[in-house]
Amino acid sequence: MLKEFIRKILGSYVARRVARISHASKNPKKTQQRTLISLVHRARLTDWGRKHAFGSIKTIEAFRKNVPLSTYEDLYPWIERALAGERNILWSGKVKMFAKSSGTTNARSKFIPVTKASLQEAHFRGGKDMIALYLDRNPKSNVLFHKSLTITGSLSPSPLDPKILCGDVSAVLTKQLPILAEMNRVPARSIALLSKWEDKAKHIVVRANSFDVSSLVGTPTWVARLVDEIIKKNDVKDIFAIWPNLEVFFHGAVSFRPYKPLFKDLFGDRVQFVETYNASEGFFAIQDTPEQEGMLLMLDYGIFYEFIPMTEFGNKDASVYTIDEVKEGINYAIIISTSGGLWRYVIGDTVRFVSIKPYRIVITGRTKQFINAFGEEVVVENVEQAVLTACLETDAIIENFTVGPQFMTHKEGGHHQWVVEFSKLPDNTKKFEQIIDETVRSLNSDYDAKRNGDTILTKPVFDYVPLGTFYTWMKERGKLGGQHKVPRLANDREYVDAILSIIHQPTTDGK
Repeated sequence: MLKEFIRKILGSYVARRVARISHASKNPKKTQQRTLISLVHRARLTDWGRKHAFGSIKTIEAFRKNVPLSTYEDLYPWIERALAGERNILWSGKVKMFAKSSGTTNARSKFIPVTKASLQEAHFRGGKDMIALYLDRNPKSNVLFHKSLTITGSLSPSPLDPKILCGDVSAVLTKQLPILAEMNRVPARSIALLSKWEDKAKHIVVRANSFDVSSLVGTPTWVARLVDEIIKKNDVKDIFAIWPNLEVFFHGAVSFRPYKPLFKDLFGDRVQFVETYNASEGFFAIQDTPEQEGMLLMLDYGIFYEFIPMTEFGNKDASVYTIDEVKEGINYAIIISTSGGLWRYVIGDTVRFVSIKPYRIVITGRTKQFINAFGEEVVVENVEQAVLTACLETDAIIENFTVGPQFMTHKEGGHHQWVVEFSKLPDNTKKFEQIIDETVRSLNSDYDAKRNGDTILTKPVFDYVPLGTFYTWMKERGKLGGQHKVPRLANDREYVDAILSIIHQPTTDGK
């Protein structure tokens, strides 16, 4: 009876919230206009707001005229002041927490402000809506009657003010979770926020039997490793011998495409998969239905969106579109203005709209993560789809991979070099390699043109490394944990050479 009463209360909340999400998606222009004006009004008395005359801005056009597009390097002098504890810099009040993410050209890490407003309006609302949309599809779900295991990063003091905390966005959220939400998650906060991934994983594996887990939240790479270690530690057939109530995996940070076979092998058909787009800069999108491709872009999260077609990206006079102006099938760079104090910020991600009624997106890659060494313009989406196709057709399960160029010489054309780590080898490696090449050719006309005749770009070369190689590489770089991702593409050989060097290192006995 109590469970049915709780379901009734939850059902009422879910219905209201789903209706609001639908209303925002059906009224994109008004929703986004209202969002922008609210952002500008609340930041009008900040140093940034005064400099850019926020008090006089009443329209999107005026906002664009007054505020330039910004990279992290452009905003860093302002962020640095906030990191040192100054108030009212980019957003009203003092920012007490910063999400720390992968570095830029000029620094090892980026520090993204996380304000009280951005926590409530984006990150926490996104978490609640993630559950609401799942329950809307699964009204008989028991997901909230058991525990959620979340894989988080860690926190450390700001380099400029020890009273300010910095860390992976998942750790920031865990630190700030309301009491009710904290009661429903495992492991304990003291374990979740441990600085070393290996210590954290060890605690979770040892205590796994005491957790009654119904949902997993985290990055596919690290969740897969953790689940595998739990299965091995307990010497059981599958994870359901430990967590019989497990029903859903909420994942994000990296594309799930290459990992579908791996998780199919781990979970079979007993677990649903829900993709989210939750970054250090904000919570942007949620997969609202498994039947349709893409994630629903959330328009009422205190985030104002703009989009630049990648065909124009980097041009001084590039076109910039609002949500009501975008079209399906075009690769866009995302520009955001947020209640975290990011203004017309070029986030670095690229997306493609697969639907505009409602607005659903897929992440296609990064503005800076691509291979264009031969004019082929290969993006992450191309190689991830190729990996998925090759794995399915050769019964392989991939653990990790990266791709870089081998540049042309006077004697021979260049090629792409793949470094691949399998947890299950393909039944035919030659077929696997052929499918990769053919799939990328079918998806990317520029790559196909360069491959024609094997003159400019010859067939790709594959290096297969032992299981655990990528983990060792990430560990050596100090990049263990869900906030760190293996770069899929690079326009140079930095990652390829570094990973291959691991398997060529001498052993301790000098052999």
